[in-house]
Amino acid sequence: MHAQLEELIGKISSGCLPQDEITRIATEAAQAYADPVAFLAANPDINYDDSFPIPLGEWMVVGNLPETVLFQADSYDELFRQITESFGAEVSFVLTAKQLQKVEPLKALNRIQVQLSSLSKETQGYVLVDFSEPLDDELQAVLVYTSDLPRVLELAVEVGIYAAPAYETLKAAQAEQ
Repeated sequence: MHAQLEELIGKISSGCLPQDEITRIATEAAQAYADPVAFLAANPDINYDDSFPIPLGEWMVVGNLPETVLFQADSYDELFRQITESFGAEVSFVLTAKQLQKVEPLKALNRIQVQLSSLSKETQGYVLVDFSEPLDDELQAVLVYTSDLPRVLELAVEVGIYAAPAYETLKAAQAEQ
């Protein structure tokens, strides 16, 4: 499982994490998945209990991802603001967070996805991917290179962490209503 976790973390971090940090997170998460009781005993500072809706290993992945990799928000404008800030001033966006404030969720997500698809031409842009179970916020997502999306979704299934393209998931959910 360590190898899959390391590959998954590497792909969802899109170059934002150094390899030694990716390896550390994957190692801790693999240990937490393998023996949660022993891991918690060896790491009493970990804030986790059985009431959490995700396994300890997943908690170790999610809890160790920096805010430049894991985006958490209660609204799409707030989520997009975090995304644009993670790219820094050197990347210009046509879309602004303010343009998403009074837009219904599916339209907001579509606009965000169109903007992200236009970045990083060599990787066919980015896909906003819902990642894990949101704990404190309504929205929780990572950016994945479009070219890496099939492998990321495969790895997520292998390690048992929920991951799905945000726009397609919301579109399908609304179609079912």
